[in-house]
Amino acid sequence: MSVLILGLVLFLGIHVFTTLRAPRAALIGRIGEGPYKGLYSLVAAVGLALIVWGFSRYRSAGYIQVWNPPFSIFHPIALVLLWFALVALTATYAPPSRIKSILRHPMLVAVKAWALSHLLVNGDLGSLLLFGSLLAWAVYDRISVKRRDDPGAPVVASFGRNDMIVVVIGTIAYLAIIWLHESLIGVAAV
Repeated sequence: MSVLILGLVLFLGIHVFTTLRAPRAALIGRIGEGPYKGLYSLVAAVGLALIVWGFSRYRSAGYIQVWNPPFSIFHPIALVLLWFALVALTATYAPPSRIKSILRHPMLVAVKAWALSHLLVNGDLGSLLLFGSLLAWAVYDRISVKRRDDPGAPVVASFGRNDMIVVVIGTIAYLAIIWLHESLIGVAAV
């Protein structure tokens, strides 16, 4: 569990650091923007690798069950949230769309929906720690972005072709993840 926690501290810590604009600007001023981006990427990558390794070690050692979610109630909700998360994630990288402008910061929406979908169906300590931490960070980051008056995605007045592309690609990604979840993660999604 300690490897998972260290990974979360590194990964989320470097992401929180970027919201602290004065210290971030001071560090960039000292080492330069290129080295800052390199350091940021390195810390985030090491953190992510430790999260994956730590969660894998935790699962192989045996789950520590904290509560038993009512699967028949929460599972359908989790599946809809996961689909929504993948549509939002697709909107993040798509050309301007109405979906992207409504969500404003679709990556953060995607992380929140993904984390919540997993919290609804996993009641073990490692899952609560992993998905709860990511959900808390995404909520914190959204508040931070709002305080900086970051307008987010450009406003698009009506739904159009790009929205259809976002929904289609997000749905295809969703179906692929549902299909591959057991072979990639070791747990069937349906």
